[in-house]
Amino acid sequence: MKIVKGGITAPQGFKANAVHSGLKKRNLDLALIYSEVPAVAAGLFTTNRIQAAPVKVSRLHLRKNFAQAILINSGNANSCTGERGKKCAIEIAGLAASRLGIDKSSLLLASTGIIGKALPVSKIAKAIPRLIKGLSPDGGSDVCKAIMTTDRAPKEIAVRFKLRGRSVTIGAVCKGAGMISPKLATMLAFFTTDINISKGTLARALKASIEESFNRITIDGDMSTNDTVIILANGLAQNPRVRLNAPGFQAFQDALDYVTIALAKLIVKGGEGVTKFIEVKVLGARTLQDAKMVAYNVANSPLVKTMVGGGDPNWGRVMASIGGSCARFQEKKVNLLFGNTLVLRDGDLVLKDASKLRRVLAKDEVRITIDLKVGRNKATVWTGDLTEEYVRINAKYSTRTQFSDARRAS
Repeated sequence: MKIVKGGITAPQGFKANAVHSGLKKRNLDLALIYSEVPAVAAGLFTTNRIQAAPVKVSRLHLRKNFAQAILINSGNANSCTGERGKKCAIEIAGLAASRLGIDKSSLLLASTGIIGKALPVSKIAKAIPRLIKGLSPDGGSDVCKAIMTTDRAPKEIAVRFKLRGRSVTIGAVCKGAGMISPKLATMLAFFTTDINISKGTLARALKASIEESFNRITIDGDMSTNDTVIILANGLAQNPRVRLNAPGFQAFQDALDYVTIALAKLIVKGGEGVTKFIEVKVLGARTLQDAKMVAYNVANSPLVKTMVGGGDPNWGRVMASIGGSCARFQEKKVNLLFGNTLVLRDGDLVLKDASKLRRVLAKDEVRITIDLKVGRNKATVWTGDLTEEYVRINAKYSTRTQFSDARRAS
């Protein structure tokens, strides 16, 4: 497997484009990903009980086995907009599908931006012809830019690998910087591949990969109404069809895992106000659920995150978070490490020199390892530190985006 250029349009038969439609003041804000042939499609969405209109429409369209395009807008979440918002989403899907010459149900939707603002259909409708006319195998980078909200940089990747004698490519793009919480995090992520694969197998592979990547990151513990992950597989690699646990499946799963984990880490590193990447690894838990509870409780702790951000060797904050997780363990068995520096062994302090911890916390990447020593289960969660910049960004989000009457972004 090797990393290749091209991002979302690296696989055979995919084109993309992005334009400025007026949803944002200046920047690109409307994007389209298109497969030249119908593609097997699968998706995952936010588990928030409040769900945006594009999420509802895409769920419905994905009941079919195939899709051919994804239309994405930023600057407006089309969330908490009631039936009107859903009608707007359906209207836009119809307009774009008609121009592309495909069935409306073959077009999927995603939105990101301010919650609670009516979607200006007329602006999008006016931009759709330009968007489609400009579709290109080189348009992936513009899609990266168009879907950004508070992201500091675009996030894209593509990999190529051999599968039973054929060359297969996976391309991907995502956005996400704030409102990042497990259960998909707060993000839009789109994957394309030219692999020939059954829908059931594609869906299983996507779900497994997301569980070990986007469901392992957290910035602030808040969940969005718009989280969307979609993958299109158009089969143009012409490999023998891949089915679950058949030859070729593991190679595809490994490549997809590589892509999702790489993007998940980029989301954390580019998170709102983040200056340090933190890995929380829990070992020796009784159950997987216990391991996750400890990891997430530590990773979401404002006290732990500010400790790392300030370089303060206050390891007691980690221990307090472990104890507050409701996981089953015994304090007298816990080992705690910062990087390779052992702080506690069997619940007792062994570190005598706090300067060692300061040196660990001064690094751009900080690893916290917790060994509960009561079982064999483990879990890893990635997060970032908490800084004043996060507060500044979110205290004025709607003001900065000129929608002062709307809610927090999605």
